[in-house]
Amino acid sequence: MQIRDVTDRDALIVADLVAELLTELSGGSEVEPGSLEEVARTLLKRDDVTGSLAIDPDGPDPDMPVGIILLNQCAAIYAGGIFGEITELYIRPDYRSRGVAARLLSAAEATGRARGWARLEVGAPSQPAWHRTLAFYQRQGFLETGPRLRRLL
Repeated sequence: MQIRDVTDRDALIVADLVAELLTELSGGSEVEPGSLEEVARTLLKRDDVTGSLAIDPDGPDPDMPVGIILLNQCAAIYAGGIFGEITELYIRPDYRSRGVAARLLSAAEATGRARGWARLEVGAPSQPAWHRTLAFYQRQGFLETGPRLRRLL
């Protein structure tokens, strides 16, 4: 498995993977990657957005990414300063339970250390439907700190 940084040139790839993630999280309501590509391109040009792709050079399509992790740099007093937030982590179904997500998290941790982040945070999907996701993060050393809420502006 190869892990490499994403760039703004990967916007279509990122949009495809995030669309797959959103489609799965929605219970199957199809999300079109085309609606995400320009947002991905814009965000990936920012210094405070980064991420990594996992590619299986021995897979059926050696150029096709099989997983992605995207990170935002954030700041908060409670977090001890600058920290990273995992905004998207997705592994294609055929590659799950094969260590790909753990490799992407290791890359995220390395990015965080290089940027001087105090911590990594992630919002897990609603429970109990996504209990395997929560259990994965806990096995990776993440601790629950409460629910995350949102208000659209």
